[in-house]
Amino acid sequence: QVQLVESGGGLVQVGGSLKLSCAASGRTFSMYTKAWFRQAPGKEREFVATITSNGYSTYYANSVKGRFTISRDNAKDTVYLQMNSLKPEDTAVYYCAADRDYYGTGAYEYVYWGQGTQVTVSA
Repeated sequence: QVQLVESGGGLVQVGGSLKLSCAASGRTFSMYTKAWFRQAPGKEREFVATITSNGYSTYYANSVKGRFTISRDNAKDTVYLQMNSLKPEDTAVYYCAADRDYYGTGAYEYVYWGQGTQVTVSA
C-alpha cells in the first residue's frame, strides 16, 4: 500500500517551533516533488511550501515565508517542514503531498497525499 505518513504535529505556544516529517512507504517518492498544505476548520486546503525532487528549489506561501523551511532527505524518502515563530493562524491540519511531474501550488495537481497531522498554536 502506497502511503505518505506525517508526524510531528502537536500543541505549541505562540512563537514556538515544530518540525513536521512525512515519510513514504509502499513505494519510493525520492524523485517526486513534495509539498505541504494545510487546512483549518471551515477553510479550504491551502498551499504552504513545495520542494523539487533534488531539493534545489523551494517555494513558499507568503504567509509562511521567512518562518517555515521545507527540506528533504531522499535517502530516507522523507520531507520535513520546520515551523518557527508560530502564530495562532498557523493552526490547521497539515498534509504532505507528492507528485512525479508537478511543481507548484495547486492542491488538485498532487496525486499522493498523507492523512494529515494536527498543529495547534495557542495564544
